[in-house]
Amino acid sequence: MRAAALVFLLALVDCKEQLPAVGADGGPAPRPRILVVTYTAGFHHDSIPTAEQTIADLGTQNGTYEVAAYARTADDVKTMLTPAALEPYAGVVFASTTGDLGIPDLPAFIDWIARGHAFVGIHAATDTYADQPAYVDMIGASFKQHGAQCEVSPKVEDATNPAVQHLAPTFRIFDEIYEFKDNPRPRVHVLFALDAHPPDGHPEAGQPGDFPLAWTKTQGKGRVFYTALGHAIDTWKDERFRQHIAGAIRWALSQ
Repeated sequence: MRAAALVFLLALVDCKEQLPAVGADGGPAPRPRILVVTYTAGFHHDSIPTAEQTIADLGTQNGTYEVAAYARTADDVKTMLTPAALEPYAGVVFASTTGDLGIPDLPAFIDWIARGHAFVGIHAATDTYADQPAYVDMIGASFKQHGAQCEVSPKVEDATNPAVQHLAPTFRIFDEIYEFKDNPRPRVHVLFALDAHPPDGHPEAGQPGDFPLAWTKTQGKGRVFYTALGHAIDTWKDERFRQHIAGAIRWALSQ
């Protein structure tokens, strides 16, 4: 009898955990609102429109967040990334941003993240603010170089993270593979990496090494996620990569 009662109670708990979040008015809880930044002060990736659409679609399909706005121009950045303008958002995604974006107060922006907001950087987000140590420290690394696009087999190092659990233990993908000025491993929690130089045409191709490609870290109370993948339009259309980005945003939003 006691065993049956315990089973019943556990079932109630499980059902409660699966119920959708409820707002103060009894209706569905509002989804976290995020800002997607795609302005480029340097190289502009032709995959950016696909990235914008994919990020928006994933939030709608999964019901986990809402893309509330895009910062696509220098003027957008100046008006939308001020401390006051950022307050309505739960987090930001930098999708292949490049160069000095012109954020009005970069230290205040990084402090906004540290106060408990989410930051997701994709691909060229590490080719952004290369001369600003505070930004590089926040995201974890600074872009150094890449070779030709190539097929690689990253090894997943933490299959518990929702951004990579579907990729474990290893996966093959064709994309542009970044190298960084310094190995970020001492400063970040690596999710997947290569154990040899990518076969991208460089003389050292295939030589053993440590090449992290996706990681997480904290910035004060905020969560920071970065993936070096995402150069090509085909990558953004790959369902595995779509799940990768969806899981990254969920993790950064602490969902």
